[in-house]
This record gives sequence, structure tokens and C-alpha cells, in this order.
Amino acid sequence: MTAIAHIIDDDEAIRDALAWLLKTRNVPCRVWPGGEAFLAEWQPGWRGCIVLDIRMAGMSGLECFDLLNTRGSMLPVIFITGHGDVPMAVAALKKGAFDFIEKPFNDLDLAALVEKAIAHDCAQQRAAADRDTIEARLTTLSTREREVMELILDGLYNKVIADRLSISMRTVEAHRSRVFEKMRVRSAVELAQMLTTLRS
Repeated sequence: MTAIAHIIDDDEAIRDALAWLLKTRNVPCRVWPGGEAFLAEWQPGWRGCIVLDIRMAGMSGLECFDLLNTRGSMLPVIFITGHGDVPMAVAALKKGAFDFIEKPFNDLDLAALVEKAIAHDCAQQRAAADRDTIEARLTTLSTREREVMELILDGLYNKVIADRLSISMRTVEAHRSRVFEKMRVRSAVELAQMLTTLRS
């Protein structure tokens, strides 16, 4: 799915100016007159970022942001703020907003921030896909293979694992080989790194 910058602002002139700015940077974008319109069409699979005015008629940017969080949206949110809104924007950062930019802002600064937010979203998606792949590989392990894997990750030698599980060393070696094959790794170090990715 194409990554899109969603511009949510109740001021049509600002929406148009921001859309023009992003198009000159080859950033696909879509404009919305308010949080209500955006939320009515929002889908969990959307990729990109949101540029959200913190103060709007009707639903405020903060209210929109809170509802997106409630729905589990992972889209990075950049707030556009006036001078008096900075404390609110800082509070939003603590709730997971990506960043904020204060009016009047430099066009290039905003465009760079949008590009950074989209890159962050793409990286998040890749990490999630990697986690899903690792989870799928883990489901192929038998109970005994999982036991052997955990002891391998504890740094134990085959002989110690054999004693711990009351099985032969040859059986440990067979399980170890299957764990590496199913997890598609070549060493215990690589296996540990893979599972660190999963747990991070």
C-alpha cells in the first residue's frame, strides 16, 4: 500500500498550500477538512503519516489523535500548533505523537518532517513484518525443540542440555539442527539476535 501524508486542517488555504508543498517533494498526500471526515474513512491498513492541526472547529486535533490511538492507529502524527498550543503538543508527544511544528513554520522543515515520519512508518511496518515471520517460524517448532532452543539460548553446551532433558547428545544435536533449520539461522548467536528482535 502506498504511503500517503494525510493533511487534516479546517483551513482550506492551509490544506491546499501543504498539499502543493508535498507534491513538489513527490510525497503523495490527501487532504481532509477535519478529524470527523478523516475518522469516517480511516482504515487500519493505511500507511504514511498524518499532519494534524491541533486547533480546529468541531473536533480538535487532540480529540482526533486520542480517537486514533483508541482505534490502534500506528500512523505517525505531526501536530501543527500555534504559539499558545505548545504545552498541549508536548502532552501529545508523551501520548505517542511523532512531533509538532509551530506556526509560522518553514516549508522545507515541514516537508522534511513529513518525509521523516513516513520513513519511520515504513520502518515500523518492516519490523512488524519481521516479527510476524519469526512468530510463524516459532510455531513450527515442537515442544521438545522449543525446550532445546531455550537451553541453547541460555548458552548451555549439548552435553549439559542432554543431561538437563535426560536425552542423548545425539538427540540434542538432531533437535538443535532442526531448530536452526526451521528458524533459518546458522548459529546460536544468529538465533539469539533474531529473538531479540521479536522481544524488542
